[in-house]
Amino acid sequence: MDRAVADSSGRVIDSDIHITLPSLKTLHPYLEPRWRDYLIESGTSSLESNLYPSSTPIAVSPAFRSPSGGVSGSDLDVLRSTLLDPWHITYGIVNCTYGVPMIHNDDWAAAMARALNDWQLAEWLEPEPRLRGSIIVPLQNAELAAQEIDRLGSDPRFVQVILPARSESPLGKRRYWPIYEAAVRHGLAIGIYAGGSTGNPITSAGWPTYHLEEYVDMAQAFQAQVISLVSEGVFSKFPELRVVLIESGFTWLPPLLWRFDKNWKGLRREVPWVDRLPSELIRERIHLTTQPLDEPGSPEEFRQLFEQFDAATMLLFATDYPHWQFDSGDDALPDFLSADIERRILGVNAHDAYRF
Repeated sequence: MDRAVADSSGRVIDSDIHITLPSLKTLHPYLEPRWRDYLIESGTSSLESNLYPSSTPIAVSPAFRSPSGGVSGSDLDVLRSTLLDPWHITYGIVNCTYGVPMIHNDDWAAAMARALNDWQLAEWLEPEPRLRGSIIVPLQNAELAAQEIDRLGSDPRFVQVILPARSESPLGKRRYWPIYEAAVRHGLAIGIYAGGSTGNPITSAGWPTYHLEEYVDMAQAFQAQVISLVSEGVFSKFPELRVVLIESGFTWLPPLLWRFDKNWKGLRREVPWVDRLPSELIRERIHLTTQPLDEPGSPEEFRQLFEQFDAATMLLFATDYPHWQFDSGDDALPDFLSADIERRILGVNAHDAYRF
């Protein structure tokens, strides 16, 4: 896709724009005095995620760097000039993946989530009508998370609740169901993003050594969450719930669908609430963003991959701003897509998933 195609295709929705807190002090005006004093007295300076260390090449695309040298993803004017305007974005969904899940104090986590939500509302969503927000919640305590969703859920500028792929427990477990109930109550999607840090190894075999391993292993976390949501009965309990996997990749999905269906046929008595093929539930209820695009070596292999799952209805266009993985210009979407499928991926699917 190039910018001319984006112009002619109508609605363009970017489903993954990362916004970054410039510093923890930025939140001071949005925190109650108690928690502002707590931060100062404890000497806490940052709760940044370690998935994108600032010095690594994958952290920031040169095209999206701030001319002033500030923290990438923290400047609304840079976002406008480098993404929203040149790409003619109709809506951009912003995701702030700050380290709230790392906090072991439920009340502090809730205060931080509230402050982050008020910050993105005041400094991003209000001044830029093309942006839509993702509600940050204290996943540590589902009751407090539901309260935060109820506080903001009626505001149409928020379109989803955002949760980390690396959670303390698989997200299908009943301890998290109050979050889904609140999301459905307000017509919000659940976005699961690549990140989180809870003390658990990212692999089932233990802790990796290198950042390369952790980055590649992130796909395992997304697969585990998909299996959990289906097997634990979340989609049966909440038939209106929609889930978006953000920055998950999607080349792993077809093999997972095949294996899940095969084993469900032999073990379906264990999960009677899963009353049809897991692949059918996943195709109906889950979307995935296009970036990072794990493209096979040949166009024919890529075409076959698209045919092995419902890419035309499941994929949502995303730039992953400001990260380096975004394939800009003609490489943003595969060349073999029909105009109708391209139109769906660019905007129609996201419009359906988020119900603007």
